[in-house]
Amino acid sequence: MRADLESCALLRAIARSSDAKQVPRLAANVRDWNSLLELAEEHRVLPMLFLRLVDMGPPVPQFVLEHLRTEYETNMFNTLANAVELIAVLKAFEDKMIPAMPFKGVVLGASIYHDLTTRPAGDLDLLIHYRDLVQATTVALERGYELETPVNADGTPANLDYYEYHFERKTDGRVLELRWRLDPTMPRFRRDLGLDWVWPRRRTTVLAGADVPDMSPEITLLMLCMHGSKHVWSRLLWICDVAQLLASSPGLDWKEVTYEAKEAGLSRTLALGILLARRVAGATVPQAILQCFEADTTARLLAQHIQNNLFDAPGSTPPGHIPYNIQLLDFRDRVRFLLSMDLLRPNERDQAVFPLPKSLHALYYLIRPIRIFLDRSAR
Repeated sequence: MRADLESCALLRAIARSSDAKQVPRLAANVRDWNSLLELAEEHRVLPMLFLRLVDMGPPVPQFVLEHLRTEYETNMFNTLANAVELIAVLKAFEDKMIPAMPFKGVVLGASIYHDLTTRPAGDLDLLIHYRDLVQATTVALERGYELETPVNADGTPANLDYYEYHFERKTDGRVLELRWRLDPTMPRFRRDLGLDWVWPRRRTTVLAGADVPDMSPEITLLMLCMHGSKHVWSRLLWICDVAQLLASSPGLDWKEVTYEAKEAGLSRTLALGILLARRVAGATVPQAILQCFEADTTARLLAQHIQNNLFDAPGSTPPGHIPYNIQLLDFRDRVRFLLSMDLLRPNERDQAVFPLPKSLHALYYLIRPIRIFLDRSAR
């Protein structure tokens, strides 16, 4: 169902701190408050909406304020419970000498929003070493969690292409996810973006009175852009997170960010996240960086499509012959993708038609397309 224009306009203003003065006028224009509440919930910005509207007065109906207040207080309780549980899990891991890096969720709220209640309470996400997975699983089970991910008899993952263990605790509904790699949109070509990537640059964030490890702003920015791009930026919250990180990190090392993005094959993913944060949430971006990302035609067109469809068709990918996840790849990873496809992978027939010494077998990647073309032309 198409989102109504008044609700969309208000949520856009909620996302942009520079539009704060416009919020009362836009709130007065809202005709379908139930539609607004549904849209805000879908985009995970109900807490933000409450904080902007709570003191506004007459333009906001009482039933809307009551609903928002109830949701806000429920989220506040769940967020504080998540913080307490995360601190306890980290302490249990520390006792077993298991390094663990929390990300997203309550740590993100504490580090960039400086307010746990601004973001919805989500899962507990921890990045660990794969070598610690079995021991970390034991700790989680001892804390009452149940493993929902299929595993082998020795506790190793049943699916080697899956880099996450998902735990649920039935007594309170808490969800814990242990990861040993962060995942771009194209898992097959990811670098090993694991704990070794984030741990040396870590900082400390105060969470509910306790010091907890936290990713550096530079790595956090790349992680947020990775996560948002993986889900086609289908939630306004994820765009707000990028904008808020930029606002809370005036000393961000852009040289390090762009270098790490290039090394990890995330240059276009970074560009897309920054362009959306600028266009949708009004983020402040250094002019030279913005010009560089705007010069990327593919990133610019992707950002325009996502911006245009954010509320009416969230998560939709641009039409065309090139899949969205391939468009996010830089040239080097696109080549790797093409070379990995069975269609272009040399086989015994190629070697039979064009015998070459072993030292020249790499040439079969060039010969195979020609051989396929000749075969099809002869039909």
